Amino acid sequence: MKPVKLFYLKTCPFCKKALRYIEEAKKAHPELAPVEIEMIEESEEPDVADQYDYYYVPTFYVDGVKVHEGGIYPDEVEKILRQAL
Repeated sequence: MKPVKLFYLKTCPFCKKALRYIEEAKKAHPELAPVEIEMIEESEEPDVADQYDYYYVPTFYVDGVKVHEGGIYPDEVEKILRQAL
């Protein structure tokens, strides 16, 4: 399985939606449940966040490649999780 990183902010409404969409996708599609996501809260881990090239949150990286940045929809979250399989 490919590693997934999610950069987010606790106060970001789009990030809150992304987290909800992850839970919903894993419940609706059991094959996605094993996908582990390294959660990086950028204000708490600025040294880690500064090593990556992005401007907006939520931002997803799969296997070191940025696959999504900014506002997100449920189908996009499912696609990201499937890329990790």
